[in-house]
Amino acid sequence: MIRRLIALGFLLWFLGLIWFAIFLPQPADVAIKTDAVVVLTGGPGRVQRGIDILSANGAKRMMVSGVDPSVRRAELEEAVNIPRKLSRCCIDLDKASVDTISNARETARWLSGHEYKSVRLVTSDWHLRRAELELRHSVDGSMKIVGDAVPSSFSLTQLFMEYNKLLARFIALEIGGRF
Repeated sequence: MIRRLIALGFLLWFLGLIWFAIFLPQPADVAIKTDAVVVLTGGPGRVQRGIDILSANGAKRMMVSGVDPSVRRAELEEAVNIPRKLSRCCIDLDKASVDTISNARETARWLSGHEYKSVRLVTSDWHLRRAELELRHSVDGSMKIVGDAVPSSFSLTQLFMEYNKLLARFIALEIGGRF
């Protein structure tokens, strides 16, 4: 009986991994408007996606979460080709976040401080599910979150690790929080 339960558990885990890999989140429709856009650093194309949304008036303001503390605004503007006027008026840099959990907590503080009710969350396709899970647990339940996945190149190892992190956080937040 124990062997069967272990085999069933492994089969469910494996099928979940296959589902996770095949059905990665996709970019959100650019026509969707939100109060804010939050970009999690760490992969190519993320900041540019946020700039494109902000430039198209898809959001009022943008926060780039997880910026290295040594990076100056002018360096970021130059590296990502952000228009200085747009950067100074409408983009905030979060230098306190170091991981997905702190990204979610800092984002929640920022959203609350601006009294925003909706946010577009921009990150890599393989990372979006866990980032959304963390953010949903950090914000008011009425916050509308639009996931916006930036297609990326990833290794099987990275995908495997991210799937297991998602499972662990889901268990901790969704199942463990009920007991």
